[in-house]
Amino acid sequence: MYIATSRSSDVAAGTERKAGLRRVSANVVALGAVSLVTDISSEMVTAVLPLYLVLGLGLNPLQFGLLDGLYAGATAVVRVLGGHLADRWRRLKAVAGFGYGLSAVCKLGLVAAGSSVAAIGVVLAADRTGKGLRTAPRDALISLSSEPDTLGRSFGVHRAMDTVGAFLGPLVAMAVLALSLGSYTSVFFTSFCIAAIAVMLLVLFVRDRPAAVDRAAVSVRAAFGLLRERGFRRVAVWAALLGFVTLGDSFVYLVLQRRWDVAATFFPLLPLGTAGVYLVLAVPLGKLADKIGRWPVFLGGHVALVAALIALCGPVSGFWLAALALGLHGVFYAATDGVLMAAAGPLVPADLRATGLAVVQTGQAAARMLSSVLFGLAWTLWDLQPAVLVAAGALAVVALGAAFARPVRK
Repeated sequence: MYIATSRSSDVAAGTERKAGLRRVSANVVALGAVSLVTDISSEMVTAVLPLYLVLGLGLNPLQFGLLDGLYAGATAVVRVLGGHLADRWRRLKAVAGFGYGLSAVCKLGLVAAGSSVAAIGVVLAADRTGKGLRTAPRDALISLSSEPDTLGRSFGVHRAMDTVGAFLGPLVAMAVLALSLGSYTSVFFTSFCIAAIAVMLLVLFVRDRPAAVDRAAVSVRAAFGLLRERGFRRVAVWAALLGFVTLGDSFVYLVLQRRWDVAATFFPLLPLGTAGVYLVLAVPLGKLADKIGRWPVFLGGHVALVAALIALCGPVSGFWLAALALGLHGVFYAATDGVLMAAAGPLVPADLRATGLAVVQTGQAAARMLSSVLFGLAWTLWDLQPAVLVAAGALAVVALGAAFARPVRK
C-alpha cells in the first residue's frame, strides 16, 4: 500500500510539474528566443548611442531630446497599422517578421550615416518603424498562445528572455569597442549580423495563429471603436498619461553619467544594472500580477521609477545611490512592460488583439515622444537636477491618480 501510494504521489507530482511547464507555450518560448537575440543587437546600439551623439557629435540636451523623442515616437505612427494588417491578413508572424527585418537592415544604415545627425535621425526613425510594426503582432501571438489566467506569467517569461539579450548587448558592445579600438562602425555592423540571426529564428521556430476571421469586422475604425468600451478606454488613456511623465532610458543613463562622472569606457555597462534586475524580477512580478491584479503591479513599477529619479538627483550622493537607482529602474520595467499587455489583452476580442494592443502602445509611444522633447527642453533651461525632480513629481501625481482610477480590476 505504501509503495503504491508513494508511486501515485510521484506520478501526480511529475504530472503537476509538466502541467506547470505547459502553462507557458512553446510559441512563447520561441518568441522569447527571437527577442533575446534581437535585444542583443538593439541594446548594442542603445548602449553606445547616447554617448556617441552627446560626446562624439556634440549634441546639447535639447537636440538629444528631439532625437530621442523621434526614436521613441516613430513607432507611434505605425503600431496601429502593423496591428491592423496582422489582424486583417491573419498573418501575425509575417508582419512581425517584416518589422524585425527592417530593424536589422537599419543597423547597416547607421554605418552608412556616418556622423550626419540628419541621416542618423532618418535611420533611427526607420528602425523604430520596424519595432512599431513588429511589437503588436508579437504581443498578440504571446496573448493568443497563452491561457487567460497565465498571461502575466507568459509575458514575464518572454520579457525575461528578452532581458537576457538586453543584459548581453552592452557587454558585446563594450567588447567590440575594445577590439576595434573604439570604432562605433564595428558596433553597428556586428549589431546587424546578430539581428539577421534573430530573423532566421523567427522564420524557423515561431508558429502563426491562423484562424477563421471576418475581415470586414477587422478595421482600424473597429479598433479605435474599442475606445468606446469603458474598461479599454481607461487603460489606454492612463497608460498614455503615465507614458507622458515617464523619463526615457537614455536620459536616465545620461543623468547617471553626468552626476557621477562615469567614464566613457564604462558608460555601456550602465544598462546592465537595469537589465539584471529586470531579468530576475520579470517572471515573479508577472506571476504576482496574475495573482493580485495587474494594475497594482503596473503602478508599483511607476512608484519604483519615482524613487529612482529621487535617488538620482536628491540632496544626497554616493555610489550606493547610483546602484539603487539602476535597481529601481529595473523594477520599473519588470513591473510594467509585459504587465500592461497582460492587463489590456483580455479587454480586446481575439480578432482585434494585435490592433487593440497597438492602440495602447501607440498612446504610450506618442506620449513618451513628447516627454523626451519636453525633458530635453527643461534640462536645457533649468539644468539637470531641477528638471529630474520636476519629472519625478509629475510622475508621482499621475500615478496617484491612476491608483484611484483603477481601470483594471483583478
